[in-house]
Amino acid sequence: MFGRRGNDDRGKPAFSKPASAPSPAAPVSGAVDGAPARHAAPAAPMQQPARRTVEAPPLAAQPAGRAPRERSDSYYDTKSQVFAALIDTIDLSQLAKLEPDAAREEIRDIVNDIIAIKNFAMSISEQEELLEDICNDVLGYGPLEPLLARDDIADIMVNGSRNVYIEVNGRVEQTSIRFRDNQQLLNICQRIVSQVGRRVDESSPICDARLPDGSRVNVIAPPLAIDGTALTIRKFKKDKLTLDQLVRFGAISPEGAEILKIVGRVRCNVVISGGTGSGKTTLLNCLTNYVDREERIITCEDSAELQLQQPHVVRLETRPPNLEGEGEVTMRDLVKNCLRMRPERIIVGEVRGPEVFDLLQAMNTGHDGSMGTIHSNSPRECLNRMESMIAMGGYSLPQRTVREIIVGSVDVIIQAARLRDGSRRITHITEVIGMEGDVIVTQDLVVYNIKGEDANGKLVGEHVSTGIGRPHFWDRARYYGEEHRLATALEAMEKRAD
Repeated sequence: MFGRRGNDDRGKPAFSKPASAPSPAAPVSGAVDGAPARHAAPAAPMQQPARRTVEAPPLAAQPAGRAPRERSDSYYDTKSQVFAALIDTIDLSQLAKLEPDAAREEIRDIVNDIIAIKNFAMSISEQEELLEDICNDVLGYGPLEPLLARDDIADIMVNGSRNVYIEVNGRVEQTSIRFRDNQQLLNICQRIVSQVGRRVDESSPICDARLPDGSRVNVIAPPLAIDGTALTIRKFKKDKLTLDQLVRFGAISPEGAEILKIVGRVRCNVVISGGTGSGKTTLLNCLTNYVDREERIITCEDSAELQLQQPHVVRLETRPPNLEGEGEVTMRDLVKNCLRMRPERIIVGEVRGPEVFDLLQAMNTGHDGSMGTIHSNSPRECLNRMESMIAMGGYSLPQRTVREIIVGSVDVIIQAARLRDGSRRITHITEVIGMEGDVIVTQDLVVYNIKGEDANGKLVGEHVSTGIGRPHFWDRARYYGEEHRLATALEAMEKRAD
């Protein structure tokens, strides 16, 4: 139909559809966008395309935080016509056999031919944008690709097909990016979750998944999402953050970072507490950098996002039930099972329910240095939430017994917070030291004091020592030969406060 560079032995374009093939416009279009092709078997290989790193298109090259320029309705109308002609022209079963870069080139060549034959009035820049958009629709994640290519974006929030928001530098802003319709958005969501063996549809409208780079994905589809599928992506930077970088960003002071490094090295049991988007997972990744490389670590997560650098790591992930409601593997199942896998440290990505009891038991039975995160707004509230989660599991234990278990298991609580100016700070490094009567006793080693805000509305504060000369884990630090470094860090912080 269109002139091609590479033809097969019969003189036909290599990716033209056979003349006898039925018109697959509707089902194949679904397959291209990621939805199961119910009536077109050849399209099946395209349902789970190989993910790859793509070169950022012109939209992604704009200054950080600036939304792509607004596109007109005529642009989207032209794109729909070109896309329909492309789907009617190519043979997806053949295209799926190509390497991603080669497939991308073939698509671009055919789209150029379509634009020339149909004589669409487009500028060179519009044509290049159209080519990139259609390649992304067929091979990638459609309109999301320019946003995924940007490393300055922390979150992508899609509220239906026409409302896409991003978070940049702690601020949420709306973009001009939009999807062709709600079906395209749902199809792309299906493509994402299918790559990790999950599904999202009317019978299972809520799904957690991940992208190949570890970015966390949550999808909630109609009928639960009334105005169209809601997609949220928590992106991770390509260059993994370290504690030293957090110091440069002001999230923690140099002395506070040194204390955290020691906490990781001397195998303290750590719970990282914080609200949504406060940086709990980032901080957990940073702390694991100071784990001995010879230790065997087992991670348990709902959607695998931790990226540990140690060589001996076993990553476990929960599984939702199948269509018959069977086969579910919960976080609690994973935590229980990993106790049989000879772990030296157990790391739970996020504690949400009764599995907290199993994690505390693991911490208290020879797996020192275990870590987990929990949603709460202060170290004291973190302890209360752990009590509540244990009660949710149906345990009929006396309150004092539950608190004794917590005190015997948790050594340090690290509180992270996202402040009102969008910045993220470690606000407390708190020890759990024992009980007085029925009350759990804690002591703060480091706190973040807010002093005010500058002319730009940014909060100004500092991390200060509370004057504790010898932390409760001092003997542990001495056992690992870290007491001098710990003393030096505490003294330096006290001098700074003076």
